[in-house]
Amino acid sequence: MIELRKFTTLGHADHGWLNARHHFSFANYYDPARMGWGAIRVWNDDEIAARSGFPPHPHQDMEIITYVRTGAITHQDSMGNKGRTAAGDVQVMSAGTGVRHAEYNLEDELTTIFQIWVQTDRPGADPSWGAKPFPKGARAGRFVTLASGDEGDAEALRINAAARVLGATLKAGEAAELTLDPARHVYLVPATGAIEVNGVRADARDGIAVTGESKLSIRALEEAEIVLVDAK
Repeated sequence: MIELRKFTTLGHADHGWLNARHHFSFANYYDPARMGWGAIRVWNDDEIAARSGFPPHPHQDMEIITYVRTGAITHQDSMGNKGRTAAGDVQVMSAGTGVRHAEYNLEDELTTIFQIWVQTDRPGADPSWGAKPFPKGARAGRFVTLASGDEGDAEALRINAAARVLGATLKAGEAAELTLDPARHVYLVPATGAIEVNGVRADARDGIAVTGESKLSIRALEEAEIVLVDAK
């Protein structure tokens, strides 16, 4: 099953400093048909105004992945971590027993991110945070694992969930294939560009929900940057 979820159908909240689209029910947006996708609970498409951001707030027992599309985000938390993650790079936070964090756009330009939450497989674990650069050139024409709960993905950021976050950049006309477990749930979004997924077209920032498929063929109709989550 491949279901297209057009950007125009997503939940929407405009707070002035934050213009957010919600692929799944979140905050004041509620759609009983979009409560999550497998273990994927949140996929927010956030535009954060310059010199603004999310003030300190708590989380517990959730794996939170932030993919920076443009600009940069600066993280600080109650564990003493602080770091700046720039466009194309990724940060992860395992909330575990509980953590407070803030995410600020300290830049003089708009920052855009995908914030993805995956349900943890280790409730009550120690909280942690990490960030890593992932040069787009290193994932040209292929998918690279950005974050994973599989110890075999040694170059990826670690999360406490049986899930993988993948990224790829494809030139117009290029294609990439993925072999999947049909029992798992996959959700992918082209951050930029138009693509076809097993023949289904998705434009920039549309979502595609996949399950029951053993293989995905992803072809770029335009130069495209793609983020994909494979979860139980």
